[in-house]
Amino acid sequence: MIGVLVPYSGSIGARVETLRPGFAQISLRERRRVRNHLRSIHAIALANLGELTSGMAVLSGLPPRTRGILRGINVRYEKKARGKLLATCSCQVVAPTENTEVEVQAEIHDSADNLVAVVTALWIIGPEKTS
Repeated sequence: MIGVLVPYSGSIGARVETLRPGFAQISLRERRRVRNHLRSIHAIALANLGELTSGMAVLSGLPPRTRGILRGINVRYEKKARGKLLATCSCQVVAPTENTEVEVQAEIHDSADNLVAVVTALWIIGPEKTS
């Protein structure tokens, strides 16, 4: 489903484990298509996973006629990512009447619960443009 709505994010083959307003958990299993030359999950696949997780957490709680646009992203890599990963993001649900910047973090852990990466995403949340 993600791949249909957001083709690029769908390219990593992530799976939504838990989704509710202000909270998302998305898993990614290691396989050839997301691996790098170091036999670990590619840095950009991790960034994609973190951005997707933050976006799902932020956007899942938005009221109708409200949009979110990613403005910036920062990724801190802690260790090589191998095996099944779980990205988690928890944030406040917002409903601003004008564009507001919201910064959220998604943490990515491996199956041994080691922190693999932290993705900090800056979202602009506000009313949809009508014109």
